[in-house]
Amino acid sequence: MGNSNCFNIRVYGICIRNHQLLVSDEYVLDMYMTKFPGGGLEYGEGPIECLKRECREEMELEVDITDHFYTTDFFQSTRFFKDTQLISIYYRFELPDNLCIRASKEKFNFEKEINGSQSFRWIPISELTPEEMTFPIDRKVVELIKKNIQDNV
Repeated sequence: MGNSNCFNIRVYGICIRNHQLLVSDEYVLDMYMTKFPGGGLEYGEGPIECLKRECREEMELEVDITDHFYTTDFFQSTRFFKDTQLISIYYRFELPDNLCIRASKEKFNFEKEINGSQSFRWIPISELTPEEMTFPIDRKVVELIKKNIQDNV
């Protein structure tokens, strides 16, 4: 029963501070992308461990994971791998108190355009649209964030 289909599990963080959402602008696989901070689950780690590791690697910070926000509930194939289904898990997280992350006001504010380049940016929730994000699941999560904020007003 040889099934060559596989799964790619990604774990991302939602950080909202002062009514702004933290996003990651990246140049990876020769492509510009705006997404949530986070990345791929590695064998042997749980999703929360993955997000904490990704934040250490990307932002050089220890973050506090507060709660689960969303897990993909529809089929999404990966853009980069044939016959692979993408499953994304999103958690809310908080930065350490009074800590500022180096962020830009400009999109893709890299020193050099090389694979792996990354910069962070805060987007006011009032200006946030799904189209700001590159990938379909992230766009759905932006819609959920906006709805969640409206429902809690």
